[in-house]
Amino acid sequence: MRKWIFLSVIIFLNVRVGVSQNKPGVKDKSLQKYINVEAKRRTSANGRMSYGAYEPFKTRTVELLDGFHPPRKMPELSKYGGWKDHRAKATGFFHVEKVGDRWWGVDPEGYLYFNMAVNSISQGKSPRNEKAVLDKFGNSQNWMKQTIDMLEQNGFNCAGSWSDYEAIIEANKTAARPLAYTINWNFMSGYGRERGGTFQQPGHTGYPNDAIFVFDHGFEAFCDRHAKQIAAYKDDKNLFGYFSDNEMPFKFKSLDNFLGLPDKEAGRQAAERWLQEQGITREQITDQHREAFMAFVGEKYFSIVSAAIKKYDPNHMYIGARFYGDEKHHEKFMKAAGKYLDAVTNNYYNYWTPDSTHLADWTAWTGKPFIVTEYYTKGEDSGMPNQSGAGWIVRTQKDRGLFYQNYNLALIESKNCVGWHYFKYQDNDPEAKGVDPSNTDANKGIVNNYYEVWQPMMDKMKELNTQIYSIISYFDKKK
Repeated sequence: MRKWIFLSVIIFLNVRVGVSQNKPGVKDKSLQKYINVEAKRRTSANGRMSYGAYEPFKTRTVELLDGFHPPRKMPELSKYGGWKDHRAKATGFFHVEKVGDRWWGVDPEGYLYFNMAVNSISQGKSPRNEKAVLDKFGNSQNWMKQTIDMLEQNGFNCAGSWSDYEAIIEANKTAARPLAYTINWNFMSGYGRERGGTFQQPGHTGYPNDAIFVFDHGFEAFCDRHAKQIAAYKDDKNLFGYFSDNEMPFKFKSLDNFLGLPDKEAGRQAAERWLQEQGITREQITDQHREAFMAFVGEKYFSIVSAAIKKYDPNHMYIGARFYGDEKHHEKFMKAAGKYLDAVTNNYYNYWTPDSTHLADWTAWTGKPFIVTEYYTKGEDSGMPNQSGAGWIVRTQKDRGLFYQNYNLALIESKNCVGWHYFKYQDNDPEAKGVDPSNTDANKGIVNNYYEVWQPMMDKMKELNTQIYSIISYFDKKK
């Protein structure tokens, strides 16, 4: 009898621990390590994208961090959102610096700073969006002021790519706490529009044969001419940094792609010269050659663009071209890019939890910290079709917020991440005309098409954002 009771107790305890580690809603949070959130994974078959059935994913949350306790008093922040308890060298502008074994952003006053942004902070263009602005805010100026207030109340401190930075600059003139911002200058895509030959692909600009025009004789002159307008922003302390482009095709098979261009194209001629310099024929091309040429293309692009940016603005950071493909997983390419960047920016999809090996490699290869500049989930409870774009589909807005916590906790833990940019501010509007085909029908935003915040999601975002420096301290002490 005693033996039966003893075994029963052991079985009960084992089940208790297992349940509390895996399922939400249990009372004994001291035993929980994660919860399961169900999500649909995006898949590709026969060139078409689709979503599978719901499956559970392990999800860490702020509430379940073992041994973490919310601070009794939130740390004092600088006007830029920097951490006033810790200071590095002040340069008067945002920069990055490694302090101990962690990379940090540093704000213009020298306070350690973590960059938390939302992409595409701009007004929607559909008639429904335009009417909603007038109904809710009265005018565009009030929209921007109230939007900045909303973002800052929820712990965001920057505007990501494609935001209305001119409206932000104007609002910052009278704001007690200005909102940092970024600008994407679109060097290659801008040159492509002027030259001709580019086309719209879902999410980014397309190039013939996935071969960018980096070897064109006119590209360098265009970059210098294009960069002259950057001088107008060189003294603005609220500017976080510049992107040069978005999601360009830095492909592993770039050598094959360039060699497949017409004879007259400068890219084809450059690839053939490169083969001659290597002393090989087309038939002798190996994957090692492909990797080397991929890095060669990157070296050419980043050296030209970086020189143009720094010529007209030596004060602000050059934060890359928002890598989106396999290029960020190739060491030679990343080493070439890292020579010219102040921070690496990656659009990083298809991971519920970021891969720790990737987060380590990006910095090991480039010698620079990174920012994840695109990722998101779409909520089924929004009532939207959610078929366009990337990202996961989850059941509820709260689940979107739980994903946000889980994803970003891994970034913080890496010690190489200095920020994240969530995609995006407003949901797609199916009524909008002529939009990017990746942005037609999905619940990607933190606000809907009537500028109403998705509050259950935002509550979870705020919980993480407003405790960012305490959570960083937690991970640093834990290790």
